[in-house]
Amino acid sequence: MRTLKLEDGNLRELLGRSQIDSDSVMNIVNDIVSDVKNNGDKSLRHYTEKFDGVYLKDFLVEEEDLEESLIKIEDNLIRSLKQAASNIRKFHQAQLPHDWSMEVDKGITAGQIVRPLERVGCYIPGGRAVYPSSILMTVIPAKVAGVGEIICCTPPGPDGKVEDIVLAAAYLAGADKVYRVGGAQAIAAMAYGTETIPSVDKIVGPGNIFVTAAKKMVYGQVDIDFPAGPSEVLIIADETGNPDYITLDLLAQAEHDPQAASVLVTTSCELARSVDDKLQQELPLMKRKEIIKESFEENGMIILVDTLDEAVMFSNEYAPEHLMIMTRDPEELVKDIKNAGSIFLGDLTPVAAGDYGSGTNHVLPTSFCARMYSGLSTESFLKKPTIQRLSRDGLNNLKDVVIPLAEYEGLYAHAESFKRRLDND
Repeated sequence: MRTLKLEDGNLRELLGRSQIDSDSVMNIVNDIVSDVKNNGDKSLRHYTEKFDGVYLKDFLVEEEDLEESLIKIEDNLIRSLKQAASNIRKFHQAQLPHDWSMEVDKGITAGQIVRPLERVGCYIPGGRAVYPSSILMTVIPAKVAGVGEIICCTPPGPDGKVEDIVLAAAYLAGADKVYRVGGAQAIAAMAYGTETIPSVDKIVGPGNIFVTAAKKMVYGQVDIDFPAGPSEVLIIADETGNPDYITLDLLAQAEHDPQAASVLVTTSCELARSVDDKLQQELPLMKRKEIIKESFEENGMIILVDTLDEAVMFSNEYAPEHLMIMTRDPEELVKDIKNAGSIFLGDLTPVAAGDYGSGTNHVLPTSFCARMYSGLSTESFLKKPTIQRLSRDGLNNLKDVVIPLAEYEGLYAHAESFKRRLDND
């Protein structure tokens, strides 16, 4: 892995990493989305046969297949899913906001009420690997928020079936329906609706470049979580960081995808050398070593800085999806962190904890998006209408605010709606 020094003039270069260029497939995706919008299930059958190699007459997974999936999975996996689901549910229940109101001024009461979305679509990717944990992370927060109906779309295998572990996770998480449809065509189906798949209010969940492009395209027709890119980790460490743990965390990140980014920022030259040596020792032993090697070559770095303040500055500019802080006092350092998807404090807190079981969500912003997005949460599935009520005192308190401003803006009926109420006093 490259070892570089943070210096004047090279910040922009060091911040770079792979990003999904969804614009490159927009023409293809536009044709798919338009076709599904206009032709519904007929188009879904065509694209499922074309891309997944199977012709399906019906897309819905039967309820009994969801239930029976539990008995087809190894007991230890079911226990893992149940415990992870329990922790995720507890954490996301704590995120629930509440209705509130206050007296802004005499006679003026204003507040906010909280309402769930009516229907949500969760995309479950297939392809390189099966990720039941992502099902828990998307469905459970929507369930906790009180969403009326939660549907899932996922690509079928060559036999037309969905992996039992996927169905088991969806069932345990509380999904209402699962459809055997993937790719851009699934996003289009959830956005516009077909004869069998209902339209939703919001689509969440990771996917490939075609799924990402389709989500961007239907945004506005429906809400989406955020554009997803290759996964990334940035580790801040001083001389107290454990080189064995750091090495494994970098390897774990890189095994996601050849485009994944793994970065160590440290004040210690000795730690940097130790980690680099251990990476060379461990890499040949990894089952996904080819993916890891390519990831390190493209987006892996060890960056040397003079101070932890420099490390924090770089991290805030990088805005990582996952930020690990392995320093003498990580809680003190986190006070200055502005941009990160999820933060992991101390030597004993690997990213894998958040990926699977600590309860926090692993659907997180990538590619600088942590500057303006938070990870998926209970609030992602809620609306918050504001509410207000004026008494006679409130009307009088606001007359010298509303009437002059409305008349200045040329909205005379607005002003009159206030005056008429005052005249009726």
